[in-house]
Amino acid sequence: MLQRTTSETGTQVHARSGRTVRDLRRENRTAVLRRLYFDGPMSRLMLGPATGLSSGSVSNVVAELVADGLVEEAGSVDSAGGRPRTLVRITPASGFMIGVDIGETRVRIELFDLTLTELARAERPLASSGPRTARYDVDLVVDHVREGIAEVLRIAEVPAGRLLGVGVGVPGIVARDAGEGAVVHGQTIGWDAVPFERLLRAAVELPEEVPYWIDNGAKTLGQAEMWFGAGRGARSAVVVLFGSGVGACVVTDPLGPGRAVEWGHLTVRVRGRRCRCGARGCLEAYAGAEALLERWREAGGVPPSGADEETALTAMLAAAYPADPQAAPDVTALTVLEETAEYLGAGFADLINLFQPERILVGGWAGLQLGTRFLATVTGYAKDYALTYPASRTQMGLGTLGPEAVTVGAALLPLVDFFAQGGRRPETRPTAPAPAWQSALQDRVST
Repeated sequence: MLQRTTSETGTQVHARSGRTVRDLRRENRTAVLRRLYFDGPMSRLMLGPATGLSSGSVSNVVAELVADGLVEEAGSVDSAGGRPRTLVRITPASGFMIGVDIGETRVRIELFDLTLTELARAERPLASSGPRTARYDVDLVVDHVREGIAEVLRIAEVPAGRLLGVGVGVPGIVARDAGEGAVVHGQTIGWDAVPFERLLRAAVELPEEVPYWIDNGAKTLGQAEMWFGAGRGARSAVVVLFGSGVGACVVTDPLGPGRAVEWGHLTVRVRGRRCRCGARGCLEAYAGAEALLERWREAGGVPPSGADEETALTAMLAAAYPADPQAAPDVTALTVLEETAEYLGAGFADLINLFQPERILVGGWAGLQLGTRFLATVTGYAKDYALTYPASRTQMGLGTLGPEAVTVGAALLPLVDFFAQGGRRPETRPTAPAPAWQSALQDRVST
């Protein structure tokens, strides 16, 4: 294959693919960074077969990354018959990310180093009573994020200019607009085309080059569980976010971003209960924690007065499954939970039939609180409602990262981009090269 080099830039042009030496260098850096991130520390010799790069390419890339401060030495290991081999690893303090979870009961902000070690955390509660639209007042949420970011940077004494980016998980559908950035359509919380990225940029005191990555909270949960939690090793999965409502993230590439789906708004009962989205018969109208507690109340249950959803759900579970084996369970609470398990099982069956995933994982504060006993019942109903063959090949379990998984996944959004760019910070990234045809034409003219 013919390759030419422009006299001015020294960039090799690959006539068929359009990839340049700069592209290949970025891809090689990306391959080494990812392998060190997931499997490091590693020696240069180990990195060769792990990345598919030649020993010379590995040495060059590692030298670049060490010079950039992204990689550092981490001891050595003995080799058979030779001198010890030096190990290298990602340098934790070479970059920082902020993850934000616009949750259902609170706004959580966490600061992480490059190895995703938490350095600081701030939380701002949302009102547990009153209209949902007032609870999610956009200006109030933006203020919470602004204050939280300033707080975690101050606690950890990290300069804002060292941030690789801010990732934010939000409830709702996120669209991209050339002028506004990320725009959130959160029908259940009263957000109608909210230009959330523009509002954050105007309110938060960060350098202009720090990027914001805003996406659906179920998607950030899925990213976290696939990289570090119960999804590791799976080729495909559906990660369910079960909180006040329910959502899901469909993952078909374990290292790539998943796809958020509005699973909670599948119709499970024609002309059924009114969902908080305004439609009737949605799964969320029966299976979300908010609807579950409402149905318990309608059936005669008595949640603790003035309690938030998390406290009320704890009380419901304690009534249905008393700690004292001699105590009789609350039949009302138990019946509502059983009905909810069947609705969720039918919803799981839809996911199995549509996507045939290797695993279905349940996260979110309510899903984790309901726990393994409830999940076992849901699994039984799912197998009853789903097609036999895909159901037999799908494992179901709980997420392992806890209720903070959305925040972890949000922080991964800027990290994924950072690795994809070969470890280049936004302000140091080279401008996009000219198209291959243009470079080839310039070369032909200059020669």
